[in-house]
This record gives sequence, C-alpha cells and structure tokens, in this order.
Amino acid sequence: MTALLTIGLPVYNSMPYLVEAMDSLFAQTVQDFKILAIVDDCEDGSVEYMESIRDSRLRVIRRRKSSLVNALNHTLREVDTPWLMRQDTDDVSYPNRVETVLEWIKRKPDAGMFYSLADYYPKDQCVGQFRCTRGTPEELRKIVQSGYLLAFCHPSVVLNAQKTLAIGAYNESLHEEDTDLWWRMAMHYDIQFIPEVLVGYRQHSNSLTTHNLVRSHIEGLYDQYLLLSHLNSQQPQPLESVRGLLESFASQSELSAKEKLRNMNIHLSQRRYAGAAFAALEAFATSPKYFLRRLLDEFHSGGRPITNGVSPLWYTQRKAEFWP
Repeated sequence: MTALLTIGLPVYNSMPYLVEAMDSLFAQTVQDFKILAIVDDCEDGSVEYMESIRDSRLRVIRRRKSSLVNALNHTLREVDTPWLMRQDTDDVSYPNRVETVLEWIKRKPDAGMFYSLADYYPKDQCVGQFRCTRGTPEELRKIVQSGYLLAFCHPSVVLNAQKTLAIGAYNESLHEEDTDLWWRMAMHYDIQFIPEVLVGYRQHSNSLTTHNLVRSHIEGLYDQYLLLSHLNSQQPQPLESVRGLLESFASQSELSAKEKLRNMNIHLSQRRYAGAAFAALEAFATSPKYFLRRLLDEFHSGGRPITNGVSPLWYTQRKAEFWP
C-alpha cells in the first residue's frame, strides 16, 4: 500500500528533546507513513542521532543552516505523499495521532488542511491547552473574512502538500509564517478541525517562541494587516514601513502577562512549583483582563470564537497611514 502521509521535521540543535519526539512517531498505533527530516548544520549531536536511526521510512536531507520557514517549504517541495504532517522536534505526537488523521483524510479527502487540539507538555505537569480556534470550515472562513486571524497550534497541522504549494506555501519573508498561511488556506480550501488532543506542545526557555515573543506579536499584527489588505484590495506596505504603527497597537501589559503565563508552564514542566505560582500571580497582577480572557479561552467559553489579532477598526481608522 502506498503511504498517504509524510511526517516532516525541521531539525536544528534539537537535543535533548529530539529523541522523545522521534520515539513518539515510532510508537504510533499505525505505521503506514513516511518521515522526512530536513536537518540543518547542528552542533549538539542531532545530525548523528538522526543518521543512526535505521528505519526504511525515514529520509534525512542534510543542508547548510537556513531559516525554519525555508525548511518548512523545503519539506513541502520534497514530500512525495499527498499529505504532510507537521512535527516539531521539541513536541510529541500522541500514539493515536496518525491513525486519527488518516481516518479524517478518508472522510474529508478534499480538505486543504487538518488541525487538532494540543496539550501543554508534559501534560501531567503543565496546565492547559494551546489556544485554538474551533469551528467548521465555513465558520473558520467567516472569521477570516471578518478580518481576524485563526489560532492553531502549528505542530498539530496536517497539510495537503499540493494545495499548500498552490497558494504560495509559507511566506519566507515573515517570522509568523503560520498565521499568514492559515488565512490564505481558509480563503481557498476547507480547513477541517479534529476535535481531539493529538499533540503535546512543549514550552521551554530555549524555544524560538520564547526568545521572540514581542517580535512574534508584532509580526502577527502584520499578518492581520496583509489579510485586511487582501480583503480590501489594497497594496500592503513592507513590514518595516508600518512597524511603528503596529507597535503602537501592542499592549505591553498583555505581552508581559503572556510571557509570565508561559514562564508558569516552563516552571511546572521542571517541577518548580513555587516559581510557577509566582509567575501566575505576576501574570494576573500585570494584566487581569488578559489573564481572565485566557482563562475563558481555556474553557472555550465567553460567547466568542478564539481568534488572533486586534479589532480591524484599529487599522481602518488609520487607513491613510496603512494604505497611503
């Protein structure tokens, strides 16, 4: 039987978590899939570990160091199955992930993309789940058409490779490459939500997200600007031309509270409970509004869909500056 699915991993200085990530793939309840690892020059033994694995399903492509976004597009170009499952090397796939995804592919073969829920990992030590927009393909499309961005856990996503390439793949000029791809996918193809927790998402002090929290927020606002430019048939300006405007939108108190909640889970994952409690209290004191909204998101309550971005009115009120 020809495999329908390839699991793609971008590998760069991925120890010590890489071993657990790979073990989670080899422990899947079904084994009919391929693994494609794009391995950049590493200094921590990641290359040697990947090349030590003896499994006919694994293909390793070594190359010189480049960006994560470039590695994701490299994977899309190299994959030889219809579907590409994302996997980061510091996260884990739960044992039924591939089996569940393959069942959904058979049910919804015309989809452009699937995504699922994700726990913060290790789930017996951390608190909560990744903020996630839930809805039918039509509901997700309406969110995008209203000017808001979708919130998915990137490592939970499964892409139709050809359809993703057809809409331009990942934008390599962006750091927040995922939210930009989601709105373009929603405008062209169905995005199917799998209402199960299939991924363990690890927060740790060495991750790209931890080191780029403010930058990620500003570039997320730029992704929303690109979406609004598309919806209004306007020509967007380059990021550097509007960065100052975007920074004026950013709530420093909310960004600080978000960082402290992230630190809370990092402390929990290392069983530093006093530090975790202090970080949670700091988050609430810094921005009670953000803390409570995040709590509502956790229970998927509050009468509103979970989205990313600010009110589109903030952009249109400054139309002359954003679209001169």
